[in-house]
Amino acid sequence: MRRIPATIVTGFLGAGKTSLVRHLLAHAGGRRIALIINEFGELGIDREILLGCGDATCTADDVIELANGCICCTVAEDFLPTIERLLERREPPEHIVIETSGLALPKPLVQAFAWPEVKARVTVDGVVAVIDAAAVVAGRFADDPAALEAQREADPALDHDNPLEEVFGDQLACADLVVLNKSDLVSGTMLRATETALRMQLRPAVKLLRTAHGAVPPDLLLGLDAGAEDDLACRPSHADLQGTHDHDDFESFVVARGPVADPQRFVQRLGAVVATHDILRLKGFLDVPGKEFRQVVQAVGARLQHYFDRPWGEREARATRLVVIGRKGLDRAAIAAALQA
Repeated sequence: MRRIPATIVTGFLGAGKTSLVRHLLAHAGGRRIALIINEFGELGIDREILLGCGDATCTADDVIELANGCICCTVAEDFLPTIERLLERREPPEHIVIETSGLALPKPLVQAFAWPEVKARVTVDGVVAVIDAAAVVAGRFADDPAALEAQREADPALDHDNPLEEVFGDQLACADLVVLNKSDLVSGTMLRATETALRMQLRPAVKLLRTAHGAVPPDLLLGLDAGAEDDLACRPSHADLQGTHDHDDFESFVVARGPVADPQRFVQRLGAVVATHDILRLKGFLDVPGKEFRQVVQAVGARLQHYFDRPWGEREARATRLVVIGRKGLDRAAIAAALQA
């Protein structure tokens, strides 16, 4: 019996994993793809964004969210039962795509595919590491390292506290394909130097691909045929030699409000609220009167994005909902008042 291929998409917060997966689903060419998202926070914003891609392959039944903690730390509790449920469907998916959280270590997840319950029916087609080219050129691993730390500390199930440099190294060491995203924001000379430095950390057969906005053709992303679960010895990890670590607490909460009549002004206000209260991540949807489409807003540090993604559903309640993530001790009342004004 042919085993179902699975692709693991890893990379730090803001690198472009969700953009890459959205592009894949929008150009799936009829493939029956199931997507597992390891989302952080009380509201599954990334799942909703992906469902807004407008493609017939993005059905609610095929987008599964694991919101109970870092996927590499909750394999037995969450991930394996999810895979088993997918396999038990009358029509199992033709391909499984797993978008990990920004701090997930890929190797423990690959190891899970060697479990007897899964190994006979699923194989890891490839591990794809998405990298923010502009951030790496600037000497960072992510556009907003503080937001990554907030993501780390807010996850009570996360049982590793590896420095970002080690997580980055583990993602590269486990990768079968490295996507150097946001390459359009980097000069040619700096991009070539970055590629040279990255290749020194990659296994010989690993390909490095430049892209912008996560636009990778499905034929390049899928069908790598790596069989990664049988190749673990060649994928070294810092975590192999380390134990678990303690971590401090961060928090997240949801703010709901009524329609937003002036979205441009509201987005400007978001920037001020994020700066005033040192919010590390903010994401959600706006209900804009007179607009058929809902508006997505995302803030990572000082960077704000907003766009209309899909029409509101006929039976869907139009609502403005925002997830706020920051260090423990946020003034929730003040933030909510500012966003609801």
